Amino acid sequence: MPTLVSPAALRYATDRSFREITRARISRGWYRSRARALFRPTAFFPRYTSASDNIRLISKFVEIAIQVKRPSSLFVKRVSAVAFLSFVIFLMCNEVAQRAFSAAPTTKIYGFSPQHAAEQASLEDQLKKSISTAEIRKQHRYFTSIPHPAGSIHDREVAEYIAAQWRKQGLEDVAIRQYDVLGTRPVSTSLEMVAPTAYQALLREAPYNVDPDTKNPEVANAWLGYSASGEVTAPVVYAHSGNPEDYDVLRKKGINVEGKIVLVRYSNPYSYRGFKALTAEKNGAAALLIYSDPAEDGYVKGKVFPDGPWGPETHIQRGAITYDFIVPGDPLTPGWASVPGAKRIPQNEARSLPNIVALPLSWHDAKPLLENMDGPTAPKDWQGGLPITYHLTGAVQAHLKVQMDNSIQPYYVVEARIRGAQFPDEWVLLGNHHDAWEYGGVDPSSGTASMMELTRVFGTMLKNGFRPKRTLIFCSWDGEEIGLTGSTEWGEQFADDLGKKLIAYINVDSSASGPNFEGGAVGSLAPMLVETSYSIADPSGTSLHDAWIESTAAARKEDKDTQPPQDENLVNTRIGSGSDHTVFLNFLGRPVITLQFDGPYGVYHSMYDDFYWMNNFGDPGYKYHATMSALWGVTALRLAQADILPFDFAFYGRTLRSFIDDLKKNPRYDAGKINLDTLQKRASAFEAAGKSVKILLDRVVASEKIDTQAAEQYNQSILKVESNWLNPDGIPGRPWFKHLLYCARYTYAHLELPGITEAIESQNWEEAQRQSEILAKAIETNAALLQQMERKLQQ
Repeated sequence: MPTLVSPAALRYATDRSFREITRARISRGWYRSRARALFRPTAFFPRYTSASDNIRLISKFVEIAIQVKRPSSLFVKRVSAVAFLSFVIFLMCNEVAQRAFSAAPTTKIYGFSPQHAAEQASLEDQLKKSISTAEIRKQHRYFTSIPHPAGSIHDREVAEYIAAQWRKQGLEDVAIRQYDVLGTRPVSTSLEMVAPTAYQALLREAPYNVDPDTKNPEVANAWLGYSASGEVTAPVVYAHSGNPEDYDVLRKKGINVEGKIVLVRYSNPYSYRGFKALTAEKNGAAALLIYSDPAEDGYVKGKVFPDGPWGPETHIQRGAITYDFIVPGDPLTPGWASVPGAKRIPQNEARSLPNIVALPLSWHDAKPLLENMDGPTAPKDWQGGLPITYHLTGAVQAHLKVQMDNSIQPYYVVEARIRGAQFPDEWVLLGNHHDAWEYGGVDPSSGTASMMELTRVFGTMLKNGFRPKRTLIFCSWDGEEIGLTGSTEWGEQFADDLGKKLIAYINVDSSASGPNFEGGAVGSLAPMLVETSYSIADPSGTSLHDAWIESTAAARKEDKDTQPPQDENLVNTRIGSGSDHTVFLNFLGRPVITLQFDGPYGVYHSMYDDFYWMNNFGDPGYKYHATMSALWGVTALRLAQADILPFDFAFYGRTLRSFIDDLKKNPRYDAGKINLDTLQKRASAFEAAGKSVKILLDRVVASEKIDTQAAEQYNQSILKVESNWLNPDGIPGRPWFKHLLYCARYTYAHLELPGITEAIESQNWEEAQRQSEILAKAIETNAALLQQMERKLQQ
């Protein structure tokens, strides 16, 4: 294991001057449908404690959090605090989550013989009944007790805590891997309006007495990761969402943003903040301000913190503006791992580094800028939730100063495993990141707490004699918030092994911000995820499957989508970027599954995304956290225990055909320039071969006459199909992204058939034809592989 840097060498949270400086979705990859869910008020505390008891208990939690932030013996004190909390929380939540997480066991499971399916159902029931909401709440309080952004001393302490817990739980091969990457952190930030009147921006979130964590001086001021350092005094221009079409509108009105400070808002329509930065940079802006408008995530949506789930007046959405849609991970080691001795490119050659000064704002700090503009009135659909008329330009000038420390910093990936008994070199990987912008109540600490409870249960099962057929690997990533960094470096370091051994990666970025389940998967694993949802109980009292149908129907009705939710279309098979699955799918060509519960969530990446928010609004009682632990664990177990891996290539073929159909509907597509009929025919042949293989494999499994050696040959062929979707050359202009079917747009939004699609959208018909031929060859190769499997099965 690489040598860890001593705490004294990490100045981020222990250096007094830095701490004094920093004292002074609606978003990213899955803002998506958070606004769809209806707010359901729920009690914060268990019904059997009094209000006065609750207040006293919360005070004790806060006292512990303040104690554990002291630099001296900090890690030891935090672990001691958690030990004490375990007793307190047990008294408050002395119920094990058995009823809510166990559905009636099934005896028919895809990929399992009848006998093994019955054994699997019993194993799953054992796992589900062992999950404890009290244990999850205890872990969640630890992870939300103090801010722990990537590269900070507290972030390292979290990594060490996770490793210590996994060793205690009995997991095997626990290790912390250090990657010295180009990190980012603020030194100082300031913003003032200098004309037509003076205003000094707060750049800080207001505290609330009801939530003492909001008074912690270690919470940082407003900042954006990888902002350039600089000082700008210039006129301010309002550019709506900061997307390319918004600058087109400004140009048509004779407004030039070159040399100006551009003020844009989050999520209208949604686009990743890094794309906003790149677009501003390309249009010659001197600086970028991104603010949270109440129309997107504030009082227009409903009650705001601390009375509701939406963002209050001073909430700030921090985040990175990395151009990781071009290449994720350490900007200085694109495509290879940041291990000791690794080659590093100069910063001025790094394609993922922005060259613009940028800062996030609350609407409290944006309003003085907007209301003092007196130029042309903004278009109607550019008006926001503030009680003012939005203008495009005017008399407003501002002075912005940002000083960053973008330097080499250590990030820590924690890994552990349970070695497989029968196929130790076939891996099922489960991952979540541990770095947070501040407390990370939802993102990522809800997912981390669910993972820690799942590993506790797996550790207990291991001690009681259970060992999976295939190896389970657990990873806690670092630097996800900065540029998907830890997972990318780890994936690049072990690319050869992962390309041969990894069956699938299951990602949980956040467990729960509400009750609405969203599941994503590559086409081959979508049916398996739907089947699994039948065996998980939802806290609402029905099965997760039925709850999923219900919430999807409501969301589609709100979106005016007339497609009725059915098993065929429940899973999101159009997977973008913005989380740790990216390296495994897009760089390594390994299948991925993504899981999360959504709800009203207006405090994303702010100080208010904390323990109080979760216990009042996100998931009071931690039942959805526990449901996630159950779903995550059962999904992993089915992949680890299956006789025949539960991949459905007939469904994948239908998914592929839908991708081609959608491309034909692209307004830039011209059938006279490129004919996609050949692709459709080959996709249909792939689908037909997949259907035949599935029927024959089902017969073999149902017969109970499964030859282990033959089954393993089929499983290796299944994995080979997934590998064949990789193009070693990558897509034009972004060679790190190598998957022929899946990629992400610069906004993080999903992008299918990326090589052909981007060529068509840029009207490069020669390149579109070349990309079409590459894809056609891959489809043909995979269809032939399935047909070969079919012949062997018939014999």
